[in-house]
Amino acid sequence: MRTIGITLGDVTGIGPEVAFKAVARQLGTEETTRYVLIGDRGVARWYCGLLGVEGDLADWEQRGQHESRRYLLHPGECELPAGLPAGAPEASDAAVAWLTEGARRCLAGEFDGLVTAPVSKEAILRTGRPFVGQTEFLSELAGSARKAMMLLGHDDRGRWLRVGLATTHVPLKRVAESLTAAKVQLAIELTAEACRRLGLSRARVGVCGLNPHAGEGGRMGTEEIEIIAPAVAMAQAQGIDCAGPFAADTLFHRVFSGEFDAVVAMYHDQGLVPLKMVAFDTGVNWTLGLPFIRTSPDHGTAYDLAGRGEADSGSMESAIRLARELAEGRKPAESC
Repeated sequence: MRTIGITLGDVTGIGPEVAFKAVARQLGTEETTRYVLIGDRGVARWYCGLLGVEGDLADWEQRGQHESRRYLLHPGECELPAGLPAGAPEASDAAVAWLTEGARRCLAGEFDGLVTAPVSKEAILRTGRPFVGQTEFLSELAGSARKAMMLLGHDDRGRWLRVGLATTHVPLKRVAESLTAAKVQLAIELTAEACRRLGLSRARVGVCGLNPHAGEGGRMGTEEIEIIAPAVAMAQAQGIDCAGPFAADTLFHRVFSGEFDAVVAMYHDQGLVPLKMVAFDTGVNWTLGLPFIRTSPDHGTAYDLAGRGEADSGSMESAIRLARELAEGRKPAESC
């Protein structure tokens, strides 16, 4: 039986709610996976009561006594007081501790994958801790120099959009100076590899330009000529089926038309705006290049919805399902 760890994220947001909802629904669809929720026991009991799901959670550390249980809790060392306000520092510290614990268990081979509920970067930074994002944090913990973020999801017609990012959490004014041919080439390589892991019949990658109209031949920026085109050429020389750079405002339409299987975008919002436009409720964040499987929903903490029982768990369900299928070595049929 495979074991998937799920961190509860910032408990003053919707992370615990979508995690418990999603796991409850997964338990009814398959019987080959054990889920270990990593978070505070008091929070877990409260949300189980709110949602009307099983609240008597066996302890992961005592799993030998609960071999038949598929739904366990690993509380770690953090105990949180009740009634914390949104973005409380205690919640942020706990979220980072649980993220660290989940990664440690994956690296030790105890978990076959990790799904991470949302955290607030702003709230974590207010605690004085340097933090760029969960992707970067996990990559540093794992010592992974080769990494990229991929977001994937489908619209209500079943049309998939898969987006790899050449840069991630970088201020817009610094994107051009932080972009290198090596970063673009790595994003292309990892995106093509992800397509193969998803079981796609081909792995054709379209690459965005950075500037409007892909730079208009250098008249509106030279990054396409000096950085992106050489990266595409190097990837092609490795046998990767890729092309570009193309104007981003038309490339995403070409993907939906079936010309490409995935896109490499140059910066965060260039890729995530179209992805969330078409797949907000089904989108998944998949960290490529880690030595373990890590996925997460593609939304944030949504403090305004916390504790009301109204949060949509669709993205978390997609994240858990993808992690499970990747861990089992299966090709996710819905991604083909």
